[in-house]
Amino acid sequence: MKENFWNWMLIGLGGIMVVVELLLGAVTGFDLALMGASLVAGGAVGIYFASTKVGLLASATLAVLYVFFVRRKLRERLTPKSSSPSNVDAIVGRTGVVLQRLAVHDAGRVKVGDEEWRAVLAADAGDAREPGQQITVVSAEGVTLTVR
Repeated sequence: MKENFWNWMLIGLGGIMVVVELLLGAVTGFDLALMGASLVAGGAVGIYFASTKVGLLASATLAVLYVFFVRRKLRERLTPKSSSPSNVDAIVGRTGVVLQRLAVHDAGRVKVGDEEWRAVLAADAGDAREPGQQITVVSAEGVTLTVR
């Protein structure tokens, strides 16, 4: 019975770690929950073999395996890819064509891809752009593009 006391402690501590992770809303990236699961599994193995040493060794082994092999892959899957722009940011750098005349202080309309946009000419872009001329998107703010 005394041999299983520490195994039950591992299970209890692991269970508490899982519950705390759930209460926190996974802010640790599931680290707390998965380390807790390592303790629970190790404690269960220790109870099965009626050995505190086996339980501690199993818990430690599972925790090390998680930290060195699983954690990085899990983080990669949970972290959004920041290299691919989305929404309006995806349009910066693309080229299009002027639909309605653009001047420095006079907004017009451009077509980029299949979409029409309100556009203003960048301050350093020089002369006005007439319909049919090609433009390049410099930035986007709301629904207005700044072009050259």
